[in-house]
Order: sequence, then structure tokens, then C-alpha cells
Amino acid sequence: MRLTILGCSGSIPGPNAAASGYLVEAEGFLLGLELGNGTLAQLQSVADPFDLDALVLTHLHPDHCADVSALTVLRRYHPAPPYPARPRLLPLYAPPDAPVRLANAYAPNETERAVTDLSDVYDFRPLRPEPSRIGPFEVVAVEVDHPTPAYGLRISYGGRILAFTGDTGPCPALNELADGVDLLLAEASWTDSAERPIGVHLSGKQAGELARDAGVGRLLLTHIAPWTDAGAVLAEASAGFPGAEVVKQGAVYDV
Repeated sequence: MRLTILGCSGSIPGPNAAASGYLVEAEGFLLGLELGNGTLAQLQSVADPFDLDALVLTHLHPDHCADVSALTVLRRYHPAPPYPARPRLLPLYAPPDAPVRLANAYAPNETERAVTDLSDVYDFRPLRPEPSRIGPFEVVAVEVDHPTPAYGLRISYGGRILAFTGDTGPCPALNELADGVDLLLAEASWTDSAERPIGVHLSGKQAGELARDAGVGRLLLTHIAPWTDAGAVLAEASAGFPGAEVVKQGAVYDV
């Protein structure tokens, strides 16, 4: 199982840095995780977007899904799409309101919003807590603590497990999500402080403690905002989990 970082800037894209977007690959199956601002450009630098076999969105904040609109344009209007050699509809796993939310983002005005429908582009499938088979992967979605419906993901393949927190504050579901995984991709949006709002994001300290308590093999930190000191976040995480790493855009990791 291979993880590629398309973008990892938290909350907004940064200078020459895309927001959240990742690829997970095994057996030639290309699974997209998130498609935030700027990630479609990065995707085109490493793969043909038509080669995506499925896309998962953990939640519907723009920094995790804004480039779905751009992907819609490509899949609808490319002058030489690879249909029918490739499926016309891309399976898209997301919170249940994704068809309406993403149509609203795509439509330019109220008149078109009333008639916008993306079902000619995507096969929408709601995320569920029961294990789902997505290509060669078994995927379990766990609801986490965020201001909008949001999920963490536990992705298994070939006896290896990758867990992705998505965006979340500390919550009991994270312990189940991260338990014993080989690689934990954890958001760590800020440094630790009692003044941080509850139920929004993890600090570096909280991410490190989660990884330590869950007995994970490797901790990768992501979703650090452009205005946050990544070194300070890493230092906090490393105090709880020595060897923690901050991901870099374009980096590739084997799970």
C-alpha cells in the first residue's frame, strides 16, 4: 500500500502548497482521499485524473473537497475522455449530503443551483461504519468530532493498516481508529493550548499521545495551517511519539 501526499496545508492552501489531498494505491487501484484547494493540479503532476478508481471525502469543508468542482469540469468536458474504457461514473464516498453540498459548490448562481445535478459524473455512496470494499481495500469509516459531519478512515490491505484521522478534536473514536495501525496519518493543526476550541482539531501534543497510546507503527503529521509553526507542532508530537514526521507535498510513503 502506497501513500502519496498531493497536499497537506491545513484549513487553507499555503504559498505553493495545496490543501488536503492524498492518494492510496495497491494492485494498480488508485484511491483518492480528499480533494481540497489546489490538489487537482498536484494530482495531474503524478497521475491522469481519469485513472482515479474512487474518491473518499471525510467531510465537506472546502479545504477537503473544493477541487471536486474542477474534477467535475474535467470529467464532463474533456475533449477526449477515456470512456467507455474507463467507467464514466466515479465512485465517490462521502457524508450523505455530499450530492447536494457539492452541487451547490459547483453551481454559479441560484438559478443553476436549482437544476444542478452531479449524478452524471459521480456514483455517490455514503460513508458507513460497516467495513466497505473499495477496490482491493477494506475501508471502515468512524465518525469523529468536528463542527460538520466528519469521519476518520481505517484502510486495510495485505495485512497492513493505514488510519487517517480526517479533521477532528480528541474523541474516543480516535482510539478505536488508530489502535495498532502500521501508519497513522494524523491532522495536527496547531500547538497545544487550553484556549483551543473543543471539537475542531488536534494539537501536535494530542496527535503524539494518540499515536503512543494506540501503539501505532509510524506517525505522520498533516493539515498544519500556513500560519502555524510546523516545527513546534512536530516537537510536541515527538515528545509523546519519538520519530513522528511532518509530511511534505509530493512525498511518497510505503505502508
